[in-house]
Amino acid sequence: MKEILGQPVFTSEQIQARVREIATGINSLYAGKELVVICVLKGAFMFFADLLRYLEVKPELDFVRIASYGDATTSSRAISFTKDIEVSIAGKHVLIVEDIVDTGHSMDFLLKQMEARGASSISLCALVDKFERREANVRVDFSGFQLPEGFIVGYGLDYAERYRELPDIRVLELVEE
Repeated sequence: MKEILGQPVFTSEQIQARVREIATGINSLYAGKELVVICVLKGAFMFFADLLRYLEVKPELDFVRIASYGDATTSSRAISFTKDIEVSIAGKHVLIVEDIVDTGHSMDFLLKQMEARGASSISLCALVDKFERREANVRVDFSGFQLPEGFIVGYGLDYAERYRELPDIRVLELVEE
């Protein structure tokens, strides 16, 4: 397979402006509340770090890792929980920060896991929302960008553990050689 990296779909400047806007909404909703912000590894780490810089609500932080992409370009319903959170979320408000929500199966799994642990509320924040591809009943409460199609990389999103370091988000095409 040959990899063709396209022009930016979302530039670094667009991403940073949108991250600031999302943080404003989060600050407004959670002012004065006990909040735990959970980063979904690995893809959301850059978005999570930038988002935290704009949060004024002084949240607790934690990380979780789930695996759902068998062949790296299409979603799989086989989800594995490979790193669990370490803080208690019982009675607290929870914000899950994800890189991309596509079919929604992974987030449906994670939201149900967090709900079972007694959180006061659970919200989902995603850098990219591919809502047109949604198969599971999952709502993104804080959405950075909406994108109907295309396999994207950059700003934490990867293909085979590559391209995460790009400061912008680009479409990656895989073509037969």
